[in-house]
Amino acid sequence: MTRAFVEEFLLFLVPFALYALWLVARRRTPLAKVHWEGSLSWLVLAGLALASASLVLTGFEAPRGAGAYVPAHMENGRFVPGKLE
Repeated sequence: MTRAFVEEFLLFLVPFALYALWLVARRRTPLAKVHWEGSLSWLVLAGLALASASLVLTGFEAPRGAGAYVPAHMENGRFVPGKLE
C-alpha cells in the first residue's frame, strides 16, 4: 500500500519538477516565490490529472483472475492457503 501511495505522490510532483527545471533553464531562481505564484494552481491540476490517469490506467490493466476462489482450509491436519482455481 505504501508503494502505491509513493508512486502516485511522485507522479503528482512531476509537473513541479519540470517547472523548476524550466526555471533553471531560463536562468531564474526556482526558489523565488514570485515565479511560482501564477503557476501553482495549474501545476496542482496537472499533478492531480497525472495521478488520476495513472490510477485509472492501472485499474484497466490490472490482472484479473478468471476462476473460483478456494478459501484457506485444513486438509489432513495441514493448512492449505487460499488460491484461485
